[in-house]
Amino acid sequence: MSSSSAELEHLLEKLEVFKVNGRDKRGRKILTIIGKFFPARVLNGPGGEEALKRYLEKRIFPELGNAPFSIVYVHTCVQRQDNFPGIAFLRSIYESLPAVVRDGLEAVYFVHPGLQARLFFATFGRFLFSAGLYGKLRYVSRLEFLGEHVRKGEIDVPEFVHDHDDELELRPLMDYGLESGGHHRDYDAPAMDTAASMYSLRCIS
Repeated sequence: MSSSSAELEHLLEKLEVFKVNGRDKRGRKILTIIGKFFPARVLNGPGGEEALKRYLEKRIFPELGNAPFSIVYVHTCVQRQDNFPGIAFLRSIYESLPAVVRDGLEAVYFVHPGLQARLFFATFGRFLFSAGLYGKLRYVSRLEFLGEHVRKGEIDVPEFVHDHDDELELRPLMDYGLESGGHHRDYDAPAMDTAASMYSLRCIS
């Protein structure tokens, strides 16, 4: 392994982008992914995708084992230039997952999705991802609704996520892209790295 690859893996470990902790109300292990912590700018460089795959294989998949699990993906404050690698990158990672991991994934809880992300996945989700994965997607607009699936205290939620949630309560039009706030996401829809994503942004602009 090259030193640069090892450094990328160490960076992922330090940032705690991925963490397996707690169980949902169905008893499944939870893989929490904090989108704001994802170093997309770095991983989009040479060797980044392979470093991410190796990190998942060594650090995350063994913790999940062969049992069913769910993902809580927190999209709060994700910015296109810093935290989102693009749909093609994510699809490549998903397609490279071992079959036992793909089969074990039973639900994806997408926290603070934003209007554009909802529209994009509703329109193109089935084409860009497998029907099986798309069917497991559940949007969670508020942390209180996550409580329908995950008991409070089961996972670590950063303070900025709580702050954004409070702001959404005070300014509900932010959910529909009609108002911005102090923690407004610069990026709600997938990065324009595919013809489909470019078309979707034209349609909803």
